[in-house]
Amino acid sequence: MEELLKRELGCDSVKATGHSGGGCISQGQSYDTDKGRVFVKVNPKPEGYCNTPALWAALNRNMCFSGSGLGGWTSKNVARRMFEGEMASLIAILRTGTVKVPKPIKVLDAPGGGSMLVMEHLDMRHLSSHAAKLGTQLADLHLDNKRLGETLQKEAGIVGRRDEQVARPFVAQFGFDVVTCCGYLPQVNDWQQDWVTFYARQRIQPQMDLVEQRSGDREARELWAALQLKIPGLFHDLDIVPSLLHGDLWGGNVAEDSSGPIIFDPASFYGHSEYELAIAGMFGGFSSAFYSAYHSKIPKAPGFEKRLKLYQLFHYLNHWNHFGSGYRGSSLSIMRNLVT
Repeated sequence: MEELLKRELGCDSVKATGHSGGGCISQGQSYDTDKGRVFVKVNPKPEGYCNTPALWAALNRNMCFSGSGLGGWTSKNVARRMFEGEMASLIAILRTGTVKVPKPIKVLDAPGGGSMLVMEHLDMRHLSSHAAKLGTQLADLHLDNKRLGETLQKEAGIVGRRDEQVARPFVAQFGFDVVTCCGYLPQVNDWQQDWVTFYARQRIQPQMDLVEQRSGDREARELWAALQLKIPGLFHDLDIVPSLLHGDLWGGNVAEDSSGPIIFDPASFYGHSEYELAIAGMFGGFSSAFYSAYHSKIPKAPGFEKRLKLYQLFHYLNHWNHFGSGYRGSSLSIMRNLVT
């Protein structure tokens, strides 16, 4: 590993620090180099754990349904494309200048198979004293595209005021330029004009396809058929401007250092800002100070609580497809609640 990093990063010296970390998908290790300390996140399996025939049958079917959504993914390149999506997500968030993320450096093929993402090392600790600041900065991240659009509109026709914005155009649709992964499953990020269409077809439907392929769950299928008719009514009179999202903001993906909050492991796309708070509320880790600060900038719109449940449905289904039927009950409970 050290020799690979020397060659790819152009370093004269690389030494493991002994600091490691990781979750249920990938593992990481810190290295000291003559150019600074880096953190290397590794997924050692070429298949990215997504190697069952049922999973790939459903993903391929969804690719055909949505067009170019999965970009010709095969089980042999998921790990690399997973990290490429994470790197693109980190770069997009960095460009907003709103909330701190590790600076990504390079995606590499790992020795013996799989892939790895090299990024800036940050000395992170549990989020505590900077929870309110994270709420403020997350709201700023979500408002960034809207504010950019408003600025461009005001400056339209003013000569010499647009050059700074060329690299960051206003995003008027929902989606992302590359595939990103929530866990190891690729997300279909094809651009859509309508958020309800994007969410139903490119978030919930692929998850339901996987459930169908793996278990043929009749009750889930019937509830989803009924819920699809209800979804548009949850967005009545709601004007949604695309927001750049972290995409997987649970308590394990936030931290802080001496300068303030940090978010990491993103699965970004442009979507509805409320979506971000769904998984945040499922597993805890966010204080009342975080929510108060966030909603002081982005107040709850009418119908917020029901839409939050709808957004949590994606994450429960995603956990069902990652970790098994222990999440079936929560998934079906949300659907029953929303269709009544």
